[in-house]
Amino acid sequence: MQPKTPSLAPALTLFPNLNPPHKTLLFHQILVLTITFFAYASFHASRKPPSIVKSVLGPTLETINSTSIDTGWAPFDGPQGTHRLGEVDLAFLSSYSLGMYFAGHFGDRMDLRLFLVFGMMGSGVFTMVFGFGYWLDLHLLGFFVGVQIVCGLFQSIGWPCVVAIVGNWFGKSKRGLIMGVWNSHTSVGNIIGSVVASGVLEFGWGWSFLVPGLLVIVVGILVFMFLVVSPEDLGLECPGMEVEMKVEVNGDSERVVSEEAGLLGNESLDTSSSAIGFLEAWRLPGVAPFAFCLFFSKLVAYTFLYWLPFYIRHTAVAGVYLSHKSAGILSTIFDIGGVVGGILAGYISDLIDARAVTSISFLLLSIPALVFYRVYGGLSMFANIGLMFLSGLLVNGPYSLITTAVAADLGTQSFVRGNSRALATVTAIIDGTGSVGAALGPLLAGYISSRGWNSVFFMLILAIFFAILFLIRVARTEIKGKLNEGKWFWNSISSH
Repeated sequence: MQPKTPSLAPALTLFPNLNPPHKTLLFHQILVLTITFFAYASFHASRKPPSIVKSVLGPTLETINSTSIDTGWAPFDGPQGTHRLGEVDLAFLSSYSLGMYFAGHFGDRMDLRLFLVFGMMGSGVFTMVFGFGYWLDLHLLGFFVGVQIVCGLFQSIGWPCVVAIVGNWFGKSKRGLIMGVWNSHTSVGNIIGSVVASGVLEFGWGWSFLVPGLLVIVVGILVFMFLVVSPEDLGLECPGMEVEMKVEVNGDSERVVSEEAGLLGNESLDTSSSAIGFLEAWRLPGVAPFAFCLFFSKLVAYTFLYWLPFYIRHTAVAGVYLSHKSAGILSTIFDIGGVVGGILAGYISDLIDARAVTSISFLLLSIPALVFYRVYGGLSMFANIGLMFLSGLLVNGPYSLITTAVAADLGTQSFVRGNSRALATVTAIIDGTGSVGAALGPLLAGYISSRGWNSVFFMLILAIFFAILFLIRVARTEIKGKLNEGKWFWNSISSH
């Protein structure tokens, strides 16, 4: 099936001055980065409410007239409450990870702007529907699970679309840094979602879903009006895309690099016409190792995303237990660290031109960071904030790098012969596999937390260890390549 011809964004018709030659390629690149940034930030903002309301929905014992009463929301109260909350998380993240594979497949064949808007509208509506359970006084586990399954499918549309669109507008040069900054939308969205959901929680937990749901819909309207999928849609020249070709010279494989994929004059380099197959994309070099690494990295990141406010609420800081609102707002420190970590990982990986080495370095350092946060995070508010920030930086750094720059690198590498239609499929495979881990982490945390939080942190450290294992071979290849070329860290610094 051939991809449909993209429709023109309505704003370009309403405001002719937005079109070339009135506006340059740089203007539209910045506009695309800004629009997709807020689009995916709104997606993440709407995912945050379940973690914020956990401490309200879940089992909460309060003493009233010398009697302990569970004030949670059925069916999430009682001894099995954390299990039920974990199952709701699993429902969302399982459908999200499954939908990711199909979303990437369809995204390579559809108008990405309209497909993205469709996902945003559906996500907003079903986020609000979950909150309606508060006003309708619903206590059926099946209702909450069903809503999260459908919402997860709509949410899965977002990531392959925004990465493919950004990949259309930017070449490989400085991709790690650009996408590291751009990918801070994940943490920014988490922060916005945490602050908004915590701020309205006192009026009833339903508001914590209603407001973020409306936010996604409003941003979706802006995406529909202004987003341009590709520079070709405006008659602009495609930005330089570094393409590698391997040719045989006297039986030896040599590497030839061209800076302009579309100007090679080689008919075998099909830059836009057909989409790559799902299994073919899996076989691309580097896709499987990074996909499975992301499985374990997202397991860790999403366990924090869904359970950190609950953990803070039930863990004393300097001998004091924080309120629901304070715990939710404090948890944003982890995401602030994630913003810095994503940018830093992107910058370092550009500097040394080694994505796997950068990812492994961050993952290794995150192990002692998590140990220190668990052991010393309760000593004082200062220690809690500092160690939470460091943990967020090191945990989200490789997660951010793999889901953006690495996915874009692998989706536009020479083995797909310059076929840009592979980008959404490769992105979906990597993040879809990671999302399976993201579904598993919060579920396990819900069950394991009943045995104590030390067990949860042990699970997280074990997951990081496996994430490192999957990248060791790729990192060895990167190091050997640098040594063979006679340039490593200091040479890279001097060249910049």
